[in-house]
Amino acid sequence: MTDMTRRSVTALLAAAAVHAFPGISVAQGRRFAIASITGSWEVAFREIVVPAFKAANNNPDVALDALIGLDQLAKVTASKGNPPLDTMLLDPGPALVAEGQGLVEHFPSERSAHYKDINPNARTRDGVAPFFIFIGLAYNTDKVKTPPTSWGDLWKPEYRGRVGITSLNSTLGTGFLVEAARMRGGSEKNVDEGFKALAELRPNLASVAANPSQAAILFQQGQIDIAPAVFNEIQLLKARDMPVDFVLPKERGIGYTSTMYITKGSPYQDLAFKFIETMLSPQVQETMMREPFLITPTNTKVKFAGEVARVLGVDPSKITEKLVFQDWETINQQRSSWIERFNREIKL
Repeated sequence: MTDMTRRSVTALLAAAAVHAFPGISVAQGRRFAIASITGSWEVAFREIVVPAFKAANNNPDVALDALIGLDQLAKVTASKGNPPLDTMLLDPGPALVAEGQGLVEHFPSERSAHYKDINPNARTRDGVAPFFIFIGLAYNTDKVKTPPTSWGDLWKPEYRGRVGITSLNSTLGTGFLVEAARMRGGSEKNVDEGFKALAELRPNLASVAANPSQAAILFQQGQIDIAPAVFNEIQLLKARDMPVDFVLPKERGIGYTSTMYITKGSPYQDLAFKFIETMLSPQVQETMMREPFLITPTNTKVKFAGEVARVLGVDPSKITEKLVFQDWETINQQRSSWIERFNREIKL
């Protein structure tokens, strides 16, 4: 990441913190505080991970804060040196910023009983990912009788006014922009073709969601019939008997990890390590892979099963045959300008 990019990202986070978390401070003696991203992961944290962690560690008092990655960074940046979060869970873009700005501790892998079993694609310089996340196409099975097979299907005239996309503040939205560019010969280094494609998609757009959870709600409300979506969010809708399904496009889906970190300056670093260890354990990952959460494990001792195996196959080592893992170092250098351009040219 260039110095200019670091300065612009720092300014963006600082501004976001001032507006989103005015007067933020950390009270002495506060509870151990963990962060989750929103949606199905928050529910899985509350129902599976936190109870398993508390049972193994003498029932510590835990506060769970569900925030998208940029808001986690803003919150920590606003109180640097006295952080209000002891762990963070960050998508690739925010994760690179957190590592580059020294907001996180190096994960002590030598102490970990599970790190050696974690897929190498799920390790970063300072953190470790407890699960893979992937993006494909979701559709309303009552309204879309022929399942989509390509990202390009979103531009079909029969979907006029029925397509949903997500803002570039989310990994879902940014990832889809890159793949729209790639369909037309572009890449992470050149997304102009992606913006042209999104401009051509405007007649089909019904809504631009703020985040993946909101995108799933739009299906539930009947506002959209087809959209790029996160697998787990759609599975939660299916569990509620919503007429939706999920497929990977022929171009491959988008894969990424949400990485867990021990926050720099946390007064609860040992508990933070133990919490991450809980997330890495095969028992917890196998439980999270079951319905309705269907979260994709990174521990290689856990073989893919159920709906995860139906979409990705059973062999975790072949995940890159199904998913493209984008170059987030390159994306991060330009993402703030992409967001501005998207809000100016595309956002409804």
